[in-house]
Amino acid sequence: QVQLVESGGGLVLAGDSLRLSCAASRRALSNYYMGWFRQAPGKEREFVAALSWTGPSTVYGDAGKGRFTISKDSAKNTVYLQMDSLTPEDTAVYYCAGGGRLSTQTSQYGVWGQGTQVTVSS
Repeated sequence: QVQLVESGGGLVLAGDSLRLSCAASRRALSNYYMGWFRQAPGKEREFVAALSWTGPSTVYGDAGKGRFTISKDSAKNTVYLQMDSLTPEDTAVYYCAGGGRLSTQTSQYGVWGQGTQVTVSS
């Protein structure tokens, strides 16, 4: 079973940038698609972005379009989420996940990290 560990969260000011990392425990990801989701207090988990380990395919949700960029470093088994021009509305716990298809749905991802808190202050 692949384990995922997120890092890079923290407290920032509105307009700042953050880069989140998601490190996989082993290189058994050839059949995986990796996604980022976020969950704010009292809200449902929301799709941010996803990519394929084996090709160039990426997809963004409304939460990630325009200001966020998902990328990967296959040599490091790590997926990144670059977040720019952050606003207080981006405050949430950010989770990375692995699944068998490129999807925006949480139900399609079977492996989840523990999450990393991002807080954006105005």
